[in-house]
Formats: sequence, C-alpha cells, structure tokens
Amino acid sequence: MATVDVDQKFLGQYAKRTGSDNPFLSSMLYKVLGLSVLLTKKLVRARKLRRLDTTRDTKSLQLYHHIIWLSRECLVLVEQYILPMVASHEELKVLAYKIRASLYHNYVLYHNQPSINRTAIPSYTATSNKEKDPERSSLRSSPLFNDGLDGGPVRRPSGLPPGLTPISIPKPSASFLLPATDYIPTASSCFTMAAALSDQLLPGSHPLRLSVKLEYAAFLYDCLHDGEASRSLARQSIRDVYEAQEGMDDDMFDDAAFLVGYLGKMMKRGLSASGTSGSTPRNGSVATPSTPRARDMPHSDNGIPPAIPNSGIQNPI
Repeated sequence: MATVDVDQKFLGQYAKRTGSDNPFLSSMLYKVLGLSVLLTKKLVRARKLRRLDTTRDTKSLQLYHHIIWLSRECLVLVEQYILPMVASHEELKVLAYKIRASLYHNYVLYHNQPSINRTAIPSYTATSNKEKDPERSSLRSSPLFNDGLDGGPVRRPSGLPPGLTPISIPKPSASFLLPATDYIPTASSCFTMAAALSDQLLPGSHPLRLSVKLEYAAFLYDCLHDGEASRSLARQSIRDVYEAQEGMDDDMFDDAAFLVGYLGKMMKRGLSASGTSGSTPRNGSVATPSTPRARDMPHSDNGIPPAIPNSGIQNPI
C-alpha cells in the first residue's frame, strides 16, 4: 500500500495536465483516480482483517466482493480506454501498465483459484466427514454400520435421498462478479512488462519506477512465495537509485526516499536476525572469529592493554 500515494499523485497530475489536449483521456484518468481512492480504503480494511469470518456474510464477504468489483471496473477503464492512448506519454505509460498489474495483483490475492492464502474468498463446498473426523468416518464405513446389523441407521452409498441429483455449486462465492481461474500467470506477465517499461523509459531514481519495483517485490513474496527473488529485486532497485545520475526536484526526491525506505524493508523481509533466511549453521561449519574480550587480551606493566592490529586488516600501517 506504500505505492498508492505516489501512483495517485501522478495520476491526478496527468489527469489535470491532459485536460486541454485530450479531454477524453483526462476524464478516464479522473475516473480511475476516483475508483483507486475507493479501492484503497477497502484494501486497507481487508489487510487489517486477520481471519475471514465466513459466518458473517454481510460484514466479511461483501468487503471482498466490493474489492473485486472495484478492481474489475477499474481494469476495464485501464485496458480499453487508457492504454491505447498513452503511447506518447512515457511516465503515464509506465503508470498505466503498473496500475493494470496492481489490479491483477488484487485478483490473485482475493479471487485466485486455487487460493494462495487464507484471505481469499472461501468456497461454499462443504468439507467431507472423512476430513473432519477420520475415526468417525472409518466407523461409518464399516460393514456393521452400513448394513444396520447393530440397529444403527442405514446409509445409501451415494449419500443422497432417492430422486435427488447432485447440484453443482460454483466454488468461489464471487463467481458472479469474475470467473474463478488462476490469475498468477497474467499478473506475472503484467508486472514483467511494467518493470521492463520502467527500466526502459525512466531513470533509476524515478518514483514511478520505484513504485513498480516495490509492488513487484511484494507480489513475488506474497503470491509466488519467492523470497529470494523479492529481496534480490528490492536490492537491485536500491542500487539503481544510487547509480542514477539524473536530477530531480524536492517533491520527487521525497517520494523516492519514501519508496527506498520500503524497499529496504522488503530487502530484509523473511530474513532472520542474523541476516540469513532462517537457516541455522550446520555441524562442522567454520565459525567466524569473535572479538577478544578485555580479560583475554595481554596487558602491559601499567595495566593498559597494548595496541593490537585487527586481524581483518591486511595492511595496518
């Protein structure tokens, strides 16, 4: 969510700037800006929910349905009206492709099939008795229980009353808004295209380029579960900022510094306190030499420890 403020700022600037030259494009940009503001509030609220309560349809499911609906309407505007008209605007072109990737990112988070996490909208398919209680399921499947020899109820093999055929129910509850499919390949290709355009058209310290890389890193970590690729992308983005030679004004500098701070957090995401990805050193591994303590160091006659060069310095002079 750190990239939303930067994206909305540039979106409002270009909506105002293109008002005289291309009023239709300006109106579409304003519509996307309004939908983005509404969508941001829903996304912030959805991220604060630790667990989806499936028993409260009005409070829980409608929030996720609203996110999918807003993302779908915004994606229609971007793909059908904005992308064909931004070929002559470098910054706006990168921003449009980045917004499209962000919307597919929302699909993957809250409407992907199969689901990538527990925050997605659940299915209405009931869990079988075997998954709920294996011992009870094995007891019910015994010949004594099925034949009714011990006075228990007799179960039909199909589990349905005679004359009732199974009814196919759509798995995700939001299928009436959007088809339930795997959106990860589409989102990955959109992020790849947006990142390639940002590298080609924008300098390394541009806030829009950093915005693309930051959300791409979050997508790699949260959706593809590739922590190493996410940290590598964040590290390379920060390196590109320091290697950039282009100048910028104070406003863009503040935005770039803000995004670099979040990229620094993404670079350390998933690592332990020692800087490794949670792995412990194996037995027999070579330990690094520690700093000698004061009581272990040799002392001179007056009690002051003599100057000893650091072992890591090759040429102490």
